[in-house]
Amino acid sequence: MRPSETELMLKGYGLTTAEFFYRMPDFRNVLNSYIWQDYDLAPDYPTLFKFIAFWQAKLDGPLHSVRFTHRKVISPGEWRHVTGEFRLH
Repeated sequence: MRPSETELMLKGYGLTTAEFFYRMPDFRNVLNSYIWQDYDLAPDYPTLFKFIAFWQAKLDGPLHSVRFTHRKVISPGEWRHVTGEFRLH
């Protein structure tokens, strides 16, 4: 059983979003895109690389490129010291 999203975030996982560009199996000159999102650990990204290995082994459309971003959902908050307040009206 997979841990809940909250448990993953508390263990340091962040949300990884990847855009896969791949060639159509029947039309090699046509690029298509696929968006993938899952919780993963930076900087090794084991879940992302496991999905890439699955794609290369099982799917017909060869990958052209992969673009991804990673964001920790639970992180220390930003704190700023406020010394004054301006009120209008």
